[in-house]
Amino acid sequence: MAREGAPEGTWLRAGRQTGGKGRQGRAWQSPPGNLHASTLVRVRPGDPPAPTLALVAAVALHEVVEIYAPSVRIKWPNDLLFDGAKLAGILLEREGDAVIVGFGVNLASHPDSLERPATSLAALGGMAPEPAPFLEVLSRNLSRWLAIWRDQGVAAVRAAWLAAAHPLGTPLVTSEGEGLFEGLDESGALRLCLADGSLRVIHAGDVFLL
Repeated sequence: MAREGAPEGTWLRAGRQTGGKGRQGRAWQSPPGNLHASTLVRVRPGDPPAPTLALVAAVALHEVVEIYAPSVRIKWPNDLLFDGAKLAGILLEREGDAVIVGFGVNLASHPDSLERPATSLAALGGMAPEPAPFLEVLSRNLSRWLAIWRDQGVAAVRAAWLAAAHPLGTPLVTSEGEGLFEGLDESGALRLCLADGSLRVIHAGDVFLL
């Protein structure tokens, strides 16, 4: 976890975690060889809404992972999937005027005993990068996308997110029921078209591909 008073751009990387967690307090397995890293983003006056940092983090990570797995896609709001299997997750936590952004990427291995399938870069048949050099590229990429977010606003990030996500019309399961992916609204919330033709805008909650 980022330390109080740490400047923006500070990163902490663990070689292994014994208490890693995902969304809603779920356990995140963190063996050696994978990336477990967090950074701090200070929310400045005039910045876009802090929740849209979820899109920023997803786009920045996607560009790095895509080097090794060109078919990787983003699932709302910021999971990375390869052929439906989870390859990476991102967790954002607000602390005062800052947001701690935690990245978990399955580089060398992945868990096999989950309700939903998972995979790793190594399992995809390529050479899995070492965590340290992978983080160097991710750090630079996140800094670039943070600058775009601040200078150009959410729209530029949203466009990049949509280009990297599963296509429109993808069937999804959410807390609002099953429906078809209809993109994002201007705030980055998920637009879901239900079977009766009605539209739901979802700001938080679990989303799964059918």
